[in-house]
Amino acid sequence: MMSGVFHKSFWLVVAAVVCAAGTWGYAGRVLIPHQISDSAGTGRPRGNLSDLYPRWIGARELLLHGRDPYRPEVTREIQAGYYGRPLDASRPGDPIDQQGFAYPLYVVFYLAPTVRLDFGIVQRVFFWILVGVTAASILLWFRVLDWRVTASARAAVVALSLGSLPVLQGLKLQQLTLLVAAMCAAALALLVAGRPLSAGILLALATIKPQLVLPLLLWLGIWSLGDPRRRYRWAAAFLVVLIILCAASEWVLPHWMGRFWRAVGEYWQYTQATPMLEATLGRLLGRVVEVLLAATTAFFCFGRRKPAENSGAFQTSTCLVLATTVITVPTFSFYNQVLLIPAVLLIARDRKAMWEGSLANRVLLIVVGGLLAWQWLSATALAGLSFVLARETVERAWVMPMWVAPQIPVGVAALMLIHYYRSTFTATARPSPS
Repeated sequence: MMSGVFHKSFWLVVAAVVCAAGTWGYAGRVLIPHQISDSAGTGRPRGNLSDLYPRWIGARELLLHGRDPYRPEVTREIQAGYYGRPLDASRPGDPIDQQGFAYPLYVVFYLAPTVRLDFGIVQRVFFWILVGVTAASILLWFRVLDWRVTASARAAVVALSLGSLPVLQGLKLQQLTLLVAAMCAAALALLVAGRPLSAGILLALATIKPQLVLPLLLWLGIWSLGDPRRRYRWAAAFLVVLIILCAASEWVLPHWMGRFWRAVGEYWQYTQATPMLEATLGRLLGRVVEVLLAATTAFFCFGRRKPAENSGAFQTSTCLVLATTVITVPTFSFYNQVLLIPAVLLIARDRKAMWEGSLANRVLLIVVGGLLAWQWLSATALAGLSFVLARETVERAWVMPMWVAPQIPVGVAALMLIHYYRSTFTATARPSPS
């Protein structure tokens, strides 16, 4: 029997590694070559294409030369490295994203130790830092969810996650979203472990991407109302650290906050930023669905504000909030789906209970499983075909793994809402034994 368990675990890890290798092979042999040939055909410039670069240039120019990173001339310098040359509005093939410094100023403190280094070194080191913190964050989510599985199962999940398209894209771009997601995982693990002050500090540091952290902060604020005398400490630590960060930023660059909000407004304009539901359903219908989803999530969370941080209610509410964040965040970026990892883990943990629920649960469980599997299977298939078919033939199908990108977060959030609302309603409506 032990031999059978070993073989099952071994093949589980092998399958996960094959899928992860297939996704990375797809990126290297299909997706990136397609992007290069498409850029050559349209005249679209390609530089280092690192999302860390604009932040690094901003930090370097401010800390070494005293220049305002929000200024247009710094933006053009960023473009020269990111795209290979400054953008030209008269060229129809040029990207619309100006790559301005649209982050809170205190992100420069995080990059301060690197501003005297060559960016090539910074880029390579930061890539491996993101690999490490992303893998660690997945293991932390197992702790937050109190899901005890074998070491081989954890290894398989880490491999699949690092080989998922959202994480792959974030790693290729050196996106700070992966760092923020890891900070959130660490903060919640600290909160569950009874260290609220450390959790509050990490959450404050994670606000370099405020649009991703705000829904989680709102949920934790609601949760704190359930027992304010015991739960206020994380919020106090969060506010103190955030005030220190903002004050230090003001000392380095006076009146930075107005510049930051102006840069954010310009970013939303020149990128034509649109939430996922509005992009897929249209502006009016998408906004209505967003409001309904946010209201339903808030109602669900408010009803579960009293249970402790190690309870199932806290776990499900946290995962639901993060899944909803992916849908309602103002910009639709594939790498933001890294925030779905805890919700997917929760679904995997509770899959039997979900299957035994309603027909809607079973249908959604199958749909979500199929959507998640599609990205790995299709990417692995294209990577394999790239060895036997002509490059042009395979590249024509480059978009196949991306087909399900908008549907995955919607399916995950819908499954969680239906299952956990139904289980809560059933538990509430069931009469207590006399």
